[in-house]
Amino acid sequence: MTQAVETRDLYLSEFERRARELPGFGKVRKAAIGRFADLGFPTGREEEWRFTDVTPVAETPFEFVSGRGDPSRVKDLARGPLQACQLTFVDGIYAPELSRVQLPPGATVARLPFQDPAVEVHLTRLAPAEGRPFTALNTAFMRDGAFVRLSKGVQLETPVHLLFLATNRSPAFVTFPRILIVAEEGSRGSIVESFVGVSGTYWTDAVTEVVLGEGARIDHTKVQRESHDAFHVAALQVRQGRQSTFTSHSIALGAAISRTDAGATLDGEGAEVTLNGLFEGTGGQVVDHHTTIDHAKPHTTSHELFKGILGGKSRGVFDGKIVVRAGAQKTNAMQSSKNLLLSKEALVHTKPQLEIHANDVKCKHGATIGQLDDAVLFYMRSRGIGLAEARRLLIHAFASEILDQVTVKEVQTQLGGCLFMMTH
Repeated sequence: MTQAVETRDLYLSEFERRARELPGFGKVRKAAIGRFADLGFPTGREEEWRFTDVTPVAETPFEFVSGRGDPSRVKDLARGPLQACQLTFVDGIYAPELSRVQLPPGATVARLPFQDPAVEVHLTRLAPAEGRPFTALNTAFMRDGAFVRLSKGVQLETPVHLLFLATNRSPAFVTFPRILIVAEEGSRGSIVESFVGVSGTYWTDAVTEVVLGEGARIDHTKVQRESHDAFHVAALQVRQGRQSTFTSHSIALGAAISRTDAGATLDGEGAEVTLNGLFEGTGGQVVDHHTTIDHAKPHTTSHELFKGILGGKSRGVFDGKIVVRAGAQKTNAMQSSKNLLLSKEALVHTKPQLEIHANDVKCKHGATIGQLDDAVLFYMRSRGIGLAEARRLLIHAFASEILDQVTVKEVQTQLGGCLFMMTH
């Protein structure tokens, strides 16, 4: 028996031991752990995982967190630059003393109430466990998380910050955060997800589901700054109604291995989605993004731009698919992957894809891989700019196409500083 199989069995036995203490969704949880039992951890023999080896995740016997770590150890991180409505979670468990909740009438930002009818109608409906072992594990073991609901016509003036902090506890541990965002007809808001860890070995297995009603607009930013000894696997799944707009910026800077699966279904005419991403790898990091945009109705629009900056022996992966269903005429879709390699040993695998079943559409995709221009570096140095500063300026110029679109200015400023520290 291999170590991976033994670890899989550990999750099955843990579920049997913990099932009764987990909140609600008993049948859904049981079905999810059954799917994981069938699937096991993915291997390189599977096309979706060909370039990302999750053996270190599969073979580590993570401890299941039943109580949060010491909030005082991360209280400085909880303050942060973003002074907004904030829910803070420490080692996957809600920390009210590090949270701030002030909202207008008609808006709900709260610890996920699993047995609330408004939650039950949507939770686990968008992010299926079928074929997705990590989503299956999250669905089986989800214990805590965040619920954001904007009632019809509500407009938030300040962002909502969902902050997940990891302490340096021992032994290695795993958490299963779950987020549900429901934006009803005509509502608007900005939501930031942050995953931050300073040090230590742990695994975050997160799932976010987003439902947009007619004319709703959500601006979403996810910042992944896990410990460089940690692992981060996440899924984002969005369903959009008529004339709705969803904009997402995925920024991945941390973790030894990180994988994000993002999908959007444009299920109403006039719906528009933007999926942008910026990822950086140093040392031996592996950073993987897989995306799927499903144009299910006519007159829908999608924009997708992912940029990777890779140094050392790091590896990047971008696999993006745009699907235009039969009858989804007048679809307009654009997808681009651009990558900057800072060393000879860095590597990126990029695979933009179009799957079109309609004939009256405008769809384009492309990918580029390059290095810093030696001629430009020489020119800058001849004007008195040092090599390190010249490299930094060029790297920031490359990243700014994504960073400039992050609408929350405090997050934009913080990300610029983080990028400088990691590329200097």
